[in-house]
Amino acid sequence: MVFEGSTISSATFDKADFTPDVLICVDQSGTIDRVISATDIDYQSVKQAALDTDRLLKIQDGSYLLPGFTDLHIHAPQWPQAGLALDEPLEKWLNKYTFPLEAKFSDLDFAQKVYQSLVQELLANGTTTGLYFGSVQTKANLVLAKICAQLGQRTFIGKVAMDNPKETPEYYRDSSSKVALTETEHFITEMQKLSQQTGAELTPVITPRFVPSCTDETLQGLGDLAIKYDLPIQSHCSESIWEDHYALQRFQKRDAEVLDQFGLLTDKSVMAHGTQLNDSDLDLFAKRQTALAHCPISNVYFGNSVTRINDAHRKNVKLGLGTDISGGFSPSIYRNMQQTIMSSQMLQDSGKESARITAANAFYLATIGGASALNIKTGQIKAGFKADLQIVQDQYFDIASNDPQDVFERLVYHTTKENIKQVYVSGKLVHNQGEK
Repeated sequence: MVFEGSTISSATFDKADFTPDVLICVDQSGTIDRVISATDIDYQSVKQAALDTDRLLKIQDGSYLLPGFTDLHIHAPQWPQAGLALDEPLEKWLNKYTFPLEAKFSDLDFAQKVYQSLVQELLANGTTTGLYFGSVQTKANLVLAKICAQLGQRTFIGKVAMDNPKETPEYYRDSSSKVALTETEHFITEMQKLSQQTGAELTPVITPRFVPSCTDETLQGLGDLAIKYDLPIQSHCSESIWEDHYALQRFQKRDAEVLDQFGLLTDKSVMAHGTQLNDSDLDLFAKRQTALAHCPISNVYFGNSVTRINDAHRKNVKLGLGTDISGGFSPSIYRNMQQTIMSSQMLQDSGKESARITAANAFYLATIGGASALNIKTGQIKAGFKADLQIVQDQYFDIASNDPQDVFERLVYHTTKENIKQVYVSGKLVHNQGEK
C-alpha cells in the first residue's frame, strides 16, 4: 500500500515534524519501506505504479497522517466503570467498586462483551498498541488476547498477581503465592501459543498489581519469571502518598527500591504514575532503563501530585502516556496529551521551575515515548518502522490558519474519535469510518 498526503510525526522530545506531500510505501510485512518526498526523482513513477495497481490511498485535504498511539496503562476489566466514583479515595475506590467489578470476569461471556467494546473504542481513538492489566482470572485474560488478535491491535497483556490477604479481598485474589506464580506461568505459555497460532502481535507481561497487594514470595517469583521468559514487567510505583508510605512502613524502603529488590525494575519494565518519585527514584529508573507511564487524568484523582515529567526526561528516564482506564475516565490519548499540558502548567504555577510541557512534548510521549518504553519499532513515520498510522481530520481546516504549527496544535487539542477516520496497525486497516 502507498499513502499519499501530509504527515505529522515526532522528531525529538521538543519537535514534531510536518511534512507535506509525501508517499509512504508500506511493504507486505506491514513495515514502512520508504517515505518519498515530492521533490524526490521517483515520486511520480512510484505514485503512478501504485495507481496502476490500485494500491494508492490519497489523504484528503484537511486530513493528516499521524503515527498510531501507544497506551502504556490500561486496566481492561475496569472499562465498565470508567468515570465512576472518582471522588473517592484510592483505597475505598478499589475495595468498594473496582475489586467487585474485576471479580465478575470469571463470567467469560461478560468478559467477551466488555473487552470487545474496549478494544474497539481504543482503536477508534487511534491507540494501535495497548499495555493491559488484565484480571486475576487467566481464562478472562485469554479472552482479551483473542479479541485483540481478531481486531488487530498490538497488545501486551498481564495476568494480575495479587495474593496478600492483608490488602486484597478474599473473594478476589490469588489463593496463595504458589497459585499466583503457577497461573502467571500458565498464562505466559498460553499467550505465546495464541500468538503463534494467530500470527498476532501478542506479548504476555509479568504483572504484580502493586507492592501492597503481593507477598514477598510472589514479588520474588514474578521477578524470576521475568528473567526465565525474558518478558516485560508492569506495575504501579509511587502512585499516591498512601502507596509511597506503605512501602516505607512494610520494607523501610522506597517503593522503587522494593520493586528493584525483587528484580522488577528492568529495561523491559513499565511503571505507572510515579507522582511521588523523588530524585533518587528517578536516578534508579534511569539506571535500570525502566519506563514511566504518565497517567495525567488519573493522577488528578488519585495521584496526590503531578508527575515531574521534565525532571524525569532530563534524567533520561523513558517516558510515555497511559489512560489508566478506569482511574482515568477517558480512553483517548489525545485527551491525556491535553491533560499532560494542563497539569504541567499547574505544577509550574505551584512553584516548580521548568515544569511546563508543550504540545510537542506530549505528542512525543504518545508516540516515540510509548513505543520506546515497550522496545517496539513504531511511533514514527519513517522507513523501517511499523506502519501504525491514523488518518486524522482537522475539523477547523476551512476556517483557521493552515500554518503547520497551528495545524499540529489544533490536532492535539481538538481531535476526538469522530475526527479519526482510519487507523492501521502494521499496515492493516483496523478502524474505518471513512473520510467526509
